[in-house]
Amino acid sequence: MTALILDLSPVIELTDEQFFKICQNNRDLRFERTAQGEIIIMPPTGWESGNRNSRLNQRLSNWAEVDSTGLVFDSSTGFILPNGATRSPDVSWVKKERILALNPDPAKFLPMAPDFVVELRSATDSLERLQRKMQEYIDNGVRLGWLIDPQNQRVEIYRLGQEVEVLQSPGSLSGEDILPGFILDLAQILS
Repeated sequence: MTALILDLSPVIELTDEQFFKICQNNRDLRFERTAQGEIIIMPPTGWESGNRNSRLNQRLSNWAEVDSTGLVFDSSTGFILPNGATRSPDVSWVKKERILALNPDPAKFLPMAPDFVVELRSATDSLERLQRKMQEYIDNGVRLGWLIDPQNQRVEIYRLGQEVEVLQSPGSLSGEDILPGFILDLAQILS
């Protein structure tokens, strides 16, 4: 099953609050919203992708607990990007100081772009759609992003102000200066 895209324009233009309420009233569904106002309803992943996502979250969370400079979020967290899109990366990280400076309502979507994002391609994900999503993150201020593609055994690294780097079958990834000291072993992620 692939994502379902609803184009409500020009009939309905949802505010951030209205979109948030739709998400809250339909908690069994996973929604995102594009900058153009399209609503994307995403199907649940298969068990293999779910396990990979869990491993990614666990490893980043373990590092973040020791590092203590930021917070890790899973795919159920919504971020309102500067372009108006509401996105939910598979894994993300934000510096605590940015969240504290903003003082957002903890029950709502975070009105900011994360510092770091990971999208893990599942069997039903369109690679092109994920590549556009990764570029959207970078265009909206994400500093580092990884598109992990187990089907093709590769990783695309997105960095603010740089060309996309493609690695074929890498053994690990570095968090670089965004996540200093974080190294992700890809043995159980790409296999």
